[in-house]
Amino acid sequence: MAEKREHLFSNFPPVSTEQWMEKVATDLKGADFERKLVWRTNEGFKVQPFYRWEDIKDLQLINSLPGEFPYLRGTKKNTNAWLVRQDLEVKDIKEANKKALFLLERGVESLSFKINEKDLNDQLMDALLKGIDAETVELNFSTCQGHIVELAKLVVAYFQKKNYDVKKLFGSIDFDFMNKMLTRGKEKGNFVETSKALLEAIKPLPFYRTLNVTSSSLNNAGAFITQELGYALAWGNEYLDKLTEAGCPAELVAKKIKFNFGVGSNYFMEIAKFRAARLLWANIVAAYNPTCDRDCDNQGENKECRCAAKMRIHAQTSLFNMTVYDSHVNLLRSQTEAMSAALAGVDSMTVLPFDIPYKDSEEFSERIARNQQLLLKEESHFDKVADPAGGSYYIEKLTESIAQEAWRIFLDVVEKGGFYKAVKEGRVQDEVNASNEKRHLLVAQRRENILGTNIFPNFSEKAGDKRPKDFTSCCKADGKSDIKTLNFDRAALEFEKLRLETELSGKRPKAFMLTIGSLVMRQARAQYSCNFLACAGYEVVDNLGFKTVEEGVEAAMAAGADVVVLCSSDDEYAEYAEPAFKALNNRAMFVVAGAPACMDDLKAKGIENFIHVKVNVLETLKEFNAKLLK
Repeated sequence: MAEKREHLFSNFPPVSTEQWMEKVATDLKGADFERKLVWRTNEGFKVQPFYRWEDIKDLQLINSLPGEFPYLRGTKKNTNAWLVRQDLEVKDIKEANKKALFLLERGVESLSFKINEKDLNDQLMDALLKGIDAETVELNFSTCQGHIVELAKLVVAYFQKKNYDVKKLFGSIDFDFMNKMLTRGKEKGNFVETSKALLEAIKPLPFYRTLNVTSSSLNNAGAFITQELGYALAWGNEYLDKLTEAGCPAELVAKKIKFNFGVGSNYFMEIAKFRAARLLWANIVAAYNPTCDRDCDNQGENKECRCAAKMRIHAQTSLFNMTVYDSHVNLLRSQTEAMSAALAGVDSMTVLPFDIPYKDSEEFSERIARNQQLLLKEESHFDKVADPAGGSYYIEKLTESIAQEAWRIFLDVVEKGGFYKAVKEGRVQDEVNASNEKRHLLVAQRRENILGTNIFPNFSEKAGDKRPKDFTSCCKADGKSDIKTLNFDRAALEFEKLRLETELSGKRPKAFMLTIGSLVMRQARAQYSCNFLACAGYEVVDNLGFKTVEEGVEAAMAAGADVVVLCSSDDEYAEYAEPAFKALNNRAMFVVAGAPACMDDLKAKGIENFIHVKVNVLETLKEFNAKLLK
């Protein structure tokens, strides 16, 4: 066997990095390597086109194992299992209980109940949890933050009355003072006092978490990956800093913190984010020297508690990149997001239903969302192998790069007074909202693509009675607030408004492709133009080609065109554009597909409209709508 192996290696001798680079330089034919092949991420670092062992051999912890401090490779040693979670808003207690039992029969392992404070009473838990074995399912509860301690006491009292084994009870009572400031601009009560009261109330349940870091709000507001992670770390550190200062043991506080991350569609970078998150959080907790008061085999050299350094992660698929039009594409987005979170080793996960951007989801979409996770477990066995990404040159380098940038953000927040102060002064909101604005610009320019919305739209789709839900207004405070809030406008929202404007106008413009000249270029330009104009909901008519521009113009008029798009090669526009413009004689809008060298000359002759890869697609289509929907 050894001889065969040696023979195989002799057939495939090692190739040095220098040899690879020589081959790349040859293929680039003089083009700049950095400009052509190096990806400059929005997260603030560069990604190389390939990585080799020499790029990661000096990284610390490269040989660490899953389940070992500092948990780069996960907090679980022998499995990658996570809990399938579904969230329920409790409007009717009996109906919520009925639905919870229904969900548990269909593969859900974690339930989250959002309870109205008016329903908090001694009979609530008996009715809500009737028939549910709390020892076999993770139960999470939330309510108005001003009543969170009352809710915790009700949960504890119920479990004690039922004589449950508290060591088998897992879940959370979700308190997040900072998230309410970020999303609603409200600050009610005292953060430290409420946290301490909650820790005391939940004391009989050792494995229940209470202090939440809801960084999914940052994700849904359009934060970049390193921003979400950096701020999440500062957020969690705020609990440790303020509560240990108030006399709470560091190990107790750390074991009560739960991170609720969003997960976007940047597949490999999201995997790296969760790996970096565990690594950085473990080091933050270790800095507080948590003590271990048990005879535990997971202690540091100085008897410090390393179990306290395990990050508990719940992941939720992103809302920011979901769409109203072509909404079934949301299934593709959420599936890659769920795959990233699963492979990265999260503890539980919620997959949002595909129709959530425009309606209250129903059983059909909720069932599909559940099954997306069940397929990853039962069909793809993603729960069987711990940290399958470990050792990948690419992901290991991404993990390092994301960790460095997130750590920089974390340190900046801490050095300027901590996360609470940063939120109170609006610095976090300003940074994330700036990212939201930047990403909207990238979407408008098609530098960030949303399939089915700003690229490759469904030409014939109509929204009908579907309308985008306003996630911003439902998260803002009633009345005036001095605290800034996050902007939750989804990436696709402006394109959706544009297309709805077209649909509701009662006049659907028809765009006619006047294809002439070079066969290859006219077909490419026509395809590009059809996709461009269909983003605004226009009817598009492609053609095989015309012998003369006059013939093409008359065919367009016969078809009732509102827009005529000249599609040819850059060189031929000098010949075709002016005659076509004159033949049209203002009977329809005239558009040239491309940015030819003669563009300035054509503009001087009255041709105003050009569409090409450098234009702002959204703004251009808004201008077209202003002219066409009068």
